[in-house]
Amino acid sequence: MPDTLLSVRDLSVSAGDAQVVREVSFELERGGTLGIVGESGSGKSLTCRSILGILPPGCELGTSAAITFDGVELHTLDYESWLPYRGNRISAVFQDPGSYLNPSIAVGRQLTEVLRVKSRLTRRDARERAVDLLTQMGLRDPARVFKQYPFELSGGMLQRVLIAIAISGEPDLLIADEATTALDVTVQAEVLDLLAELRERIGLALVLVSHDLAVISQVCDNVVVMRAGEIVERGTTADVLRQPRHEYTKALIESHSRYGIEKLRAGEAVRV
Repeated sequence: MPDTLLSVRDLSVSAGDAQVVREVSFELERGGTLGIVGESGSGKSLTCRSILGILPPGCELGTSAAITFDGVELHTLDYESWLPYRGNRISAVFQDPGSYLNPSIAVGRQLTEVLRVKSRLTRRDARERAVDLLTQMGLRDPARVFKQYPFELSGGMLQRVLIAIAISGEPDLLIADEATTALDVTVQAEVLDLLAELRERIGLALVLVSHDLAVISQVCDNVVVMRAGEIVERGTTADVLRQPRHEYTKALIESHSRYGIEKLRAGEAVRV
């Protein structure tokens, strides 16, 4: 099997007359980790939504764009053809987890229903699997969390529930789009540790999107830096942090040095 799981080539996105993403290209190996970093409006989220085939209304993919996942050209798929991929082999977690869960249904029931649809499990088996997934997410007293409603859980707990839902179908690729932005520093570090653990344990490939290089540095082996819809720098995370070439990357590193990037550039272990 080829090592490349995801290939993005000449990805451009237009919104009306404006081209908001321009000729973005990158690859991700099976089990690999790629960070996409840049300020708000740099095109990070539109790039991810293009991969998932869920561009917002009014946005269009450029005619030369090619998005290939495990040999399948995603950009050519219709709705029915997408079903085996989106939410199954390719999953995503976004910012503000509370907005993606039904507030009137216990989180365990929501996870159970996803399992029943994706894995064709019985109600009892789906419940057991759901509690097991919540346990894997590092949630204390997962049986109790199973019965709770979204408003009863903290932001970090909600994000772990969403990650459990996202990996319930055992995907090959997880896209985490600003998934830790709304969390405090301690909880953010815990969620990043969880993502790194999932990569090691189940061979999950990860695209991690953030405006924060310190976040990317904890999890990702490779990074692309985006500004104004374009990639301005790319490379291994260590190389980009230690020897940035573009002035924008240098500015990002300087602005986040207080989070410990300087230690990473010197080759020391970093913990946020």
